[in-house]
Amino acid sequence: MTIRRIGFAYNPTNEATVELSARAAGWCQVRGIGEWQAQSGDLDRLKRELRTTDALVVLGGDGTFLRAARAVAEVDVPLLGVNLGKIGFLSKAEASELESVLANIVAGDYSIDERMVIEGRILRGGRQAAGDRHLALNDIVIARGALARVCRLDVSIDDTHLATFIADGLVVSSPTGSTGYSFSAGGPILDPVSRNLVVTPIAAYLSAIRSVVVSPLQVVRCRVVDAHEALVSVDGRVDLPIAVGDVVEVRAIERPIRLIEPRGAQPFWDLLRHKVALLPS
Repeated sequence: MTIRRIGFAYNPTNEATVELSARAAGWCQVRGIGEWQAQSGDLDRLKRELRTTDALVVLGGDGTFLRAARAVAEVDVPLLGVNLGKIGFLSKAEASELESVLANIVAGDYSIDERMVIEGRILRGGRQAAGDRHLALNDIVIARGALARVCRLDVSIDDTHLATFIADGLVVSSPTGSTGYSFSAGGPILDPVSRNLVVTPIAAYLSAIRSVVVSPLQVVRCRVVDAHEALVSVDGRVDLPIAVGDVVEVRAIERPIRLIEPRGAQPFWDLLRHKVALLPS
């Protein structure tokens, strides 16, 4: 694919990412490559600009990347993360490599990773709500609210009851999200290009089931049986209140998000080992 126009999404609260975005724009202008810049949370502008864009480069940490990924889930454009955060599991390059990575992209010296996206639907009172659909690259979490009171959650896979968890919540993650909240809650790490759902309870009380991996053809359903306060979190960026009797359905969607992997980028398992070594002990 010939790269004629590149978008740059950045975190406006981080001065370093604002400066890097200007640097990236200057690099493109000198070489006659079309470019534009937008805040990662400006979903409307991102979707509008992506329709005439060949690649989107996200400057920031994983949170910035996930905000920008919302737009790419709707307008199919390859995505590259340049890390300015602390860990950056979703990034394929560091800020110091910006110019060389852009040169690789423009020269077509890259490959594409396809990452599974998951969809969450909230059925209020167990009934389908029109338009209540949310896409996530990492995970959809059903969790207790601010008060330290556990929830009782009935979880099923398709029409088969899996367990009733008395827990702080439940994480349903994609393979990409398996290194995030799901992993912290005791779930396994999956190869990010695989297609599976990981279902992991959070601090479950007296539960024999810690985490399960299910087919992308199956639907995970979680009914709130009892809770003082509960919410649904979508990629950690949108928190939606839910009530007793509500059901959250999570499924894989067919179309993936495409991530750009520049030549020389670390393979996932090497990256994982390196990033885990940076985590605080």
